[in-house]
Amino acid sequence: MEDRWLSVDEIAVYLGITRDTIYRWIDSKNIPVHRLGRRWKFRKDEVDEWVKSGGADDRKQD
Repeated sequence: MEDRWLSVDEIAVYLGITRDTIYRWIDSKNIPVHRLGRRWKFRKDEVDEWVKSGGADDRKQD
């Protein structure tokens, strides 16, 4: 089950940040996320690549 979709809570724990930060990144930082009905779901490999490319860098201009 390593290749499963992660919830907002799971990706927040994985990254060591709060749910509020995840929702803020959905709105303003283009974190890779997929909408399934009313839920947001994440692929760990997509989020890892986004972080490595500097997507979570607070110093970047939006």
